[in-house]
Formats: sequence, C-alpha cells, structure tokens
Amino acid sequence: MPPGLSPLIVYFDGSCPLCRAEVALYRNHDASSQLCFFDVSDAGIPVESDLPRARAMGRFHVRQSDGRLLSGAAAFVSIWRVLPRWQWVARAASFPGMLLLLEGCYRLFLPARPVLARMLGKFQSTISKTGTARAPPRHDIS
Repeated sequence: MPPGLSPLIVYFDGSCPLCRAEVALYRNHDASSQLCFFDVSDAGIPVESDLPRARAMGRFHVRQSDGRLLSGAAAFVSIWRVLPRWQWVARAASFPGMLLLLEGCYRLFLPARPVLARMLGKFQSTISKTGTARAPPRHDIS
C-alpha cells in the first residue's frame, strides 16, 4: 500500500455464512493488506457513530481512506479496485450505467440473502459433520 494511505474498512455481517465466505475470498486476495475487516454482528464491539449496527447488518458498507462511507455496489467496487485480481471487474463496473445495474442487482439480492445464508449454513454444517459435500439423491427415470 502506498505510504500515508490507510486501508479500506470493510463492515460485514459475521453471523451470515455468505458474508463470511465473501470476506474470506477478499482476505485471500488481499496480499498487500489494503482491507481491514470489521464484523458488525459482534454486539460487544461498538460500531461507528455514523453507521448504526442495524444499518450495517442490513447492507454492505466500506469506509474509504478519506473517511467517506460507501454502501452497496459502490462499496463492492471500492474493494475490487484495490485487489489486483479483481481490478478488471472494477474497470468493467466503471462503464456507463454499470454501477446503477450492479446496485439494482444488489437490491434484488438483499431480500434473498437470509434464505441463501440459511441454505449455505446447512450445506456447511453437512460438510463439517460428514467431511464431504453430499449431492442430493438422484431420481433417474428409466
């Protein structure tokens, strides 16, 4: 990271298996430590005064090094810009109308997130109990 710049602060819902998986992916690609992760689901840790916990739990947020708080698609793009393997996605998001399209998709995803998170949690639980991912039984019609 260039001297004098602080990392992006990524606020995420650590109680959500989807969010944890995404954060793990970003951590694996953050070789130069440009991201700092803050689990807003931990009620024992106070959150920022301009980002109430309920708001932080309901939507993805990133604080830039200049203090500006981004949310939704803009927050994702800010992360992609600093991760070398993701910069091409950030460039694609800079095309006219793309950020608006990404934000629309994100807003459509938000209501489905709890259901998807439960499904992922059950899948991860199955893997941890059995040591393997089990495919659903096949019912071939012969």
